[in-house]
Amino acid sequence: MLASPFKTGELLLEQTPSPVTGAAGTPPMLLGILVTVFVVLALVEIRNFLHVGPFLWDTVFRARGYSVLENNVRVARERNQLALLLVLPAILFIYRYRLYNPRFLQTFSDNWRLAAVAGVFIAYLLVRLLLYLILKPRRRADLFRMAHRAGFTYFVLLMLPALAGVGILFLCRANDFIIRTFLFSITGVVYLIFLFRKTQILALSCNPLLTFLYLCGLEILPTGALVATAVLL
Repeated sequence: MLASPFKTGELLLEQTPSPVTGAAGTPPMLLGILVTVFVVLALVEIRNFLHVGPFLWDTVFRARGYSVLENNVRVARERNQLALLLVLPAILFIYRYRLYNPRFLQTFSDNWRLAAVAGVFIAYLLVRLLLYLILKPRRRADLFRMAHRAGFTYFVLLMLPALAGVGILFLCRANDFIIRTFLFSITGVVYLIFLFRKTQILALSCNPLLTFLYLCGLEILPTGALVATAVLL
């Protein structure tokens, strides 16, 4: 009897489905929980945002606008609360779109990579705080403190358009590269404005050389170290 001209089919793929993870390795449940927490807290703080918003934008267009914000105790407190709240979406953006993506993080599982990103972000803030405490002068300490707290203001001014922009791009089905480029671009622009304003504040009590040295120690050094770890590690 002749052999059949058709070979018996053979299944080469695994019969058990592979586990599904969220976009960019984010577990859908964990991402949903964190986003839900942020949305709930944002709704709680919406009144504070509406009150402090005009003061925040005023600091962009007027150098005196920042002193008005800092001298208003209620507005300064609400600004600080908003900055603390926006740490959560900042960490999620860094994690989801791999804004900080050194090689050593690529070996981590999803949950551990999120924890590592959060740890690096918090460590960066602590280094900035430590440098501020070490370099803080006894003379005109109020202006030095005002210059340090400018970081809170411009962090809020960074995250608000970042949230709006990412939301719009996501709805338009933009890919990760476009969203990542947008986030890097807006971060660079806001950071340059922040450095300019901080230089103006420090210059009120320091000569140009001392102002430059303070700026290097307080901002350029920690930011440069963060970039170096992303590139070299």
